[in-house]
Amino acid sequence: MKITVVGAGNVGTTCATEMAEKEIAEEIILVDIKEGITKGKALDIWQASAIQSFDTRVEGVSNDYEATKDSDVVVITAGLPRKPGMSRDDLIHTNALIVKEVTENIVKYSPDAILIVVSNPLDVMTYAAFLASKKSSSRVFGMAGILDTARYKSFLASELNISPKSIHAILMGGHGDSMVPLPRYTTVAGIPVNELISSEKLNSIIERTKKGGTELVNLMGTSAWYAPGAAAAQMAEAIVKNSRRVFPVCAALNGEYGLKDLHLGVPVVLGKNGIEKIIELKLNGEEMKMVRESAKQVKELMKILDDMNIFPEKFGDKNPVLH
Repeated sequence: MKITVVGAGNVGTTCATEMAEKEIAEEIILVDIKEGITKGKALDIWQASAIQSFDTRVEGVSNDYEATKDSDVVVITAGLPRKPGMSRDDLIHTNALIVKEVTENIVKYSPDAILIVVSNPLDVMTYAAFLASKKSSSRVFGMAGILDTARYKSFLASELNISPKSIHAILMGGHGDSMVPLPRYTTVAGIPVNELISSEKLNSIIERTKKGGTELVNLMGTSAWYAPGAAAAQMAEAIVKNSRRVFPVCAALNGEYGLKDLHLGVPVVLGKNGIEKIIELKLNGEEMKMVRESAKQVKELMKILDDMNIFPEKFGDKNPVLH
């Protein structure tokens, strides 16, 4: 089993480290344009093998996509990170071109690889990778919901003074302010969360979750990496082990939830074939209204990518329409 991580920044390196320590693949290739840093980080991870007792080989290469040949899973983290005052939307033009080039190079050498997109703005970059790869939508998807749910669960755990392991939750929608919280599907060891916390406090936690990435950017001056890297590694592990875990991921919708031609966060079954199944929750009127509003906002960002016209062969003069 071989996994490639494109982007040797904080997120990519954290993801590679998590996967190596869990030994979910025999080999991990770390790719970036910065030769010394990429090789150095990979070597540093490999030298930790004697301490952490793992056998996964980690190699760093500089723009050598031939070294990624026959990868089973590829995690794409390449792109500029957010800075203070910068929204995910600001990154579309620059990162779309990066993701397009990376995806085309990956597919050239690993045509059967499953792609996990982490680059921001997540929903649009997943869309860009999908178009560039020309793959089935079940094999190209984005990491967002796992991270958003993890933040939500960690905030709840702190407030309730319990282990986050006891909390089960799901979030849907776009990554960021337009995400859709689903308190009705949030439980603590099977107990509905609204029996343990006031509506006021729960709403406060939901709002903090929506701005979770911005909070960290303001604190650190750059995007988060520990939780995003761990989330991407968890997705890769589910695929490699065919564990069929239910995760919220950014997936292409083709009629599910009444939406079409759109990439949005929804719960799925993740296994060896990528997205094995999209789960359609029975949302109430208010929840569906929030999902549609989130879809509308994501669609507006997708149109920015369409208007860049870097995938003219896909649509010609027609842009996909939100139904």
